[in-house]
Amino acid sequence: IAPDTQTRRVILERTVEMLASEVDTTWIIVATVLVFFMQAGFAFLEIGFSRGKNVGMGIAKILANFSVASIAWWGMGFAIAFGGAGWLAGDSGFFFQMGRDFGGEAPAAGADAAFFIFQFMFCAVSLAIVWGATLERIKFAAYAPFAVVFAALIYPLIAHWGFGGGLFAEIGNGVQDFAGSSVVHLTGATAALAALILLGPRRGKYGPDGKPRAIPGHSMPLFGLGVLILWLGWFGFNAGSSLGTEGNAFAEVIAVTNLGAAGGVIGAMIAISLLTKKLDVGMVGNGAIGGLVAITAPAGYVEFWAAPIIGVIGGVIVVAGILAIEKKLDDPVGVLSAHGLAGIWGTLACGLFTSPRLAESIGVGEAGLFYTGSFSQLLTQGAAVLATFVTVFTLSFITFAIIKATLGLRVDPDDEDAGLDIAEHGMYGYPEQFIPDAELAGYGALPRTGGEAPPAVAQNPKRTEEVPA
Repeated sequence: IAPDTQTRRVILERTVEMLASEVDTTWIIVATVLVFFMQAGFAFLEIGFSRGKNVGMGIAKILANFSVASIAWWGMGFAIAFGGAGWLAGDSGFFFQMGRDFGGEAPAAGADAAFFIFQFMFCAVSLAIVWGATLERIKFAAYAPFAVVFAALIYPLIAHWGFGGGLFAEIGNGVQDFAGSSVVHLTGATAALAALILLGPRRGKYGPDGKPRAIPGHSMPLFGLGVLILWLGWFGFNAGSSLGTEGNAFAEVIAVTNLGAAGGVIGAMIAISLLTKKLDVGMVGNGAIGGLVAITAPAGYVEFWAAPIIGVIGGVIVVAGILAIEKKLDDPVGVLSAHGLAGIWGTLACGLFTSPRLAESIGVGEAGLFYTGSFSQLLTQGAAVLATFVTVFTLSFITFAIIKATLGLRVDPDDEDAGLDIAEHGMYGYPEQFIPDAELAGYGALPRTGGEAPPAVAQNPKRTEEVPA
């Protein structure tokens, strides 16, 4: 018996709904891949800012921390972030119980596995931010314990507040942080600050007069490649947070993201040129990162015209912040400025620039000061910044202090001078620069993976003597 018209209509509607859900899930997976690729961006950026004797450590750090954090997120982190709607933390779904709708009302969020892995990529980005500030002097053994605590507790707690219906939903009419200027970037930068305070500066960073000295990285091209990869990955980072394709809002988010990044570059170019009369490439690259971080919270809330303004201000903040912070803290890649200060600015910018149309569409918070004349949303955003900073700094400082008292945080001075590649991993990232030609022939064409390590030699390739113990 042929189905009647009403039955056909029901079947068609269900088919369309199913296809729409599958398209949404596919988009989340594509966005996940883009955000995963940001790990390569962080690696290249940090390696470019490292000296040649420490480049292998950067790769080892990314691989180890991503892997350790993956397990911690699966076992505990995801449940705390998205396993319930309590104001403090989730309490169910440990080791990722399949078949539950952890993602709220977004159609694609019903595909738990896609939501699970997409949200982990945010955790991994936040963790990568932490280690960028600790280049060239932190022990490899300190990475894994902090990665476990960060991915299992610290980041998930803030993610629950901002993304999982927790505390930030209870402040005012709700905190606006579309993709994580505070939840992801301020969290990572704040943890980095705790590490820097306990770790101290690199040897030789500050002279007898206390003034900072430049310690140039070994490869500006690698740094630039890292910035461009991060820029690409950010399209998935921000637009993927739409959790679907309905209304094509994700396309608007991508455009807004690009305008924010471009504004960051322009702002940094103007600021560093006025301050130093030189166009510092590292500052310009960090300006791009600052613009991207600043537009992350407002990406779904602001109109196109606001994005470059937010980005320009973010770029200026990054340059000014790096120059000011360097006087007291050794932050080799500018994490505290590009992710911390820019993250604060991006979160507050929602309280200024959020449009009534988009606030109503998303259903979180209200329009910004420039539309309403009210400070209400701006104060709500400020409360979220304060809560994030205090909580993350406290938990991170305690964790790093315990690691310092037990395993130790910092390598020995001799190991730092020789380079962490040889001291921590028994190999060189660039063997031909450190090993005499006669010995290099026996070193092998492939990366060294075992056996007795070659002697540690100074960074200058013209020197062949061993570094004194």
